[in-house]
Amino acid sequence: MAASALLVVLITILLPPVGVWAIAGCGADLFINICLTLLGYIPGHIHAFYLEYVYYDRREQAREGRFAARRAAGVYSDRVQTGGHGYGTMVPPTS
Repeated sequence: MAASALLVVLITILLPPVGVWAIAGCGADLFINICLTLLGYIPGHIHAFYLEYVYYDRREQAREGRFAARRAAGVYSDRVQTGGHGYGTMVPPTS
């Protein structure tokens, strides 16, 4: 997992939209990142690294059996929200 994260970060440093596409796919997050990158290279980077942080954080939480109670702000991709698990659905933990 660390190797894939490192590869995505290296790609994001060069081209932020490609890094976003790798974790979020083609959707609203990619469109927003393309616009931010065109407006300024740094805003595109900030957005891309935020999405990657949310994705890998949620992925780690799901691996540990914990699920986030709320959606991350400003993230529209269900794939990023769930850390790539559940195909857009999250089952709340039962107690």
